[in-house]
Amino acid sequence: MQLSFQHNGNAYTCDTDRSHSLAITLDFNGPQVNFFQTDKATRKPLQLGDFTADTRVGGNCNVDRLTMIPHCNGTHTETVGHIVNNEVPIADAVTQPLMLASLISVKTSTLAPNTPDSYQPKLAASDQIISLSAIEAALKTAKVDRIKPQALIVRTLPNSTAKKSTTYNAESAPAFFSIEAMRAIIDTGVEHLLIDLPSVDRMQDEGRLTNHHAYWNVPQGTHELTTDTATNKTITEMIFVEDLIQDGTFLLSLQPPAFASDAAPCRPVIFELI
Repeated sequence: MQLSFQHNGNAYTCDTDRSHSLAITLDFNGPQVNFFQTDKATRKPLQLGDFTADTRVGGNCNVDRLTMIPHCNGTHTETVGHIVNNEVPIADAVTQPLMLASLISVKTSTLAPNTPDSYQPKLAASDQIISLSAIEAALKTAKVDRIKPQALIVRTLPNSTAKKSTTYNAESAPAFFSIEAMRAIIDTGVEHLLIDLPSVDRMQDEGRLTNHHAYWNVPQGTHELTTDTATNKTITEMIFVEDLIQDGTFLLSLQPPAFASDAAPCRPVIFELI
């Protein structure tokens, strides 16, 4: 099927048969990507008295009880409710079923001492960051200032398939955005940011979540909504973009469930433009 649409005065056509899921499959019985070494996501048959909802042990149907932590157990979308006292449900933040998205690729090999960029708390010598210069170059190549996409998808390089099963901890700390790089992303005006990292912030950051606060325009050190808070914006973390998908412009369907929660698993799908 082909869909034709307009965005920012430009005409586009996409082919729904040429789609790519950016979600990491959550294998309840196998390796899982994991943040902060939290409990793995689990699946167990429903047990009601003597009845077990598992056809393999005599049940007449299969009914699983799933236990997971969306922020830590795979691809998920989150709202500003992640950092404020107020409830901002994912069901209210993602209201557009389809949106224009730009996919860019950036290197994460920049060590903190090799860049003028900053972060709070202060960068450590071993920190790997996504720098302002890397983001600016990628945004320029993607012509984001002209296209004005509603979503930005960031693929980090190198793009190892280990991203699908890495346990991020002190020994395998992920890269993160510098303050300046995050500001450049904010300045594009995108409302939905998708990354293949477990967080836009440093894993151990004294609880500041500096880039989360900047992205949603919540004053540092506070946990309250203001009239300036960007409650319509979301961050999707721990996606995976296959190498065969080239940087460019796509139609995006974010596809989170209608949870009354600040975060939920999701299955972002992008459609190629023709």
